[in-house]
Amino acid sequence: MAEERRDLYEVLGVSRGASDEEIKKAYRKLVKKYHPDLNPDDPSAEAAMKEVNAAYEVLSDPEKRSRYDQFGHAGIDPNYGAGQGGGFGGFDDMDLGDLFGNIFGGFGGGGFGYSSQSRRTGPQRGQDIGVSIELTFEEAAFGCEKSISVTRSELCTDCGGTGAKKGTAPETCPVCHGTGQVRTTQRTAFGVFQSSAPCSNCHGTGKVVKDPCDKCGGTGQIRKKRTINVKIPAGIDNGQTIPLRGQGNAGKNGGPSGDIYVTVSVLPHKLFKRSGQDVMLEMPISFSQAALGAQLTVPTIDGKVQYTMPEGTQNGTVFRLRGSGIPKINGKGRGDQYIKVNIEVPKNLTKEQKDILRRFEDAVDDDHYENKKGFFEKLKDKFNK
Repeated sequence: MAEERRDLYEVLGVSRGASDEEIKKAYRKLVKKYHPDLNPDDPSAEAAMKEVNAAYEVLSDPEKRSRYDQFGHAGIDPNYGAGQGGGFGGFDDMDLGDLFGNIFGGFGGGGFGYSSQSRRTGPQRGQDIGVSIELTFEEAAFGCEKSISVTRSELCTDCGGTGAKKGTAPETCPVCHGTGQVRTTQRTAFGVFQSSAPCSNCHGTGKVVKDPCDKCGGTGQIRKKRTINVKIPAGIDNGQTIPLRGQGNAGKNGGPSGDIYVTVSVLPHKLFKRSGQDVMLEMPISFSQAALGAQLTVPTIDGKVQYTMPEGTQNGTVFRLRGSGIPKINGKGRGDQYIKVNIEVPKNLTKEQKDILRRFEDAVDDDHYENKKGFFEKLKDKFNK
């Protein structure tokens, strides 16, 4: 029987709409994981590495990836799924395509004649396109509209996608009689086997174009560069993807167009960090502000706000501003903003400033320092024991 192979996208751990950069990144990660030099005591690493290399070889090549997306493994390996002479002894004059078609009911997979034929001669969905865009922190938080530029396949306007010159039409292939498949017979010691393969005359389409369209050269499609507006929803996060349905490459034989998948990359902010729908901010304050309390001017993604910090605030204390975070992507409410205050110790003090601090230190006893007082009490107890 034909070897059962894993889906190539599954091997690399990426989606079918992954961009070239995402595929390359996933490949590099798996190389570091499975490279035999890094796994000398793991014999399975070499096999895994071969599988990863084979998947990357196909998905990194636009032409091979296109064939794989349309026809599966059969699009990149014509021998995949073909009948083998030795494993079905006792079946005389049996068509393996018919055999598997009867067993599996004609469902896709594997590259057997029945599924390849249905995919080539029937409606075929167009390929998806992956695009990456960069957003500022604020654009991701509040949403925006961006324009992306894509080059995609579209139906030829001259021939309407048939590939034939105006006034003509594709004709039924005389070799396969419109089936898109040709059968070959193989005689073995166990009997006569028949297998199906795509017709080389019509390339499995069942139609031939005798007088090709001048504009598309008979392919029925042309490449066009388009600018498409994308509405970015408020609250989108780094790495999330926006689908644009039906905006991808045109389908064939009346099939629907593919989709465009726009993956978002959010640039870091100078002040803010994001955690889900919350915004984190670290803010320096002086010793006197922490001791006496202060009215702080706090930056938020909406602008500056005033916050009353209580006296006796300790270093590392975190305050919360409710509803000042990132809008939730479903439009219901917002996260919060958290402010962590860090007490900054002054440097390069003058003699007068140092004298003031010394007098202050002399005037304040340990009762005003809870942590300091507790520390020395524990230390005293330890030495007394």
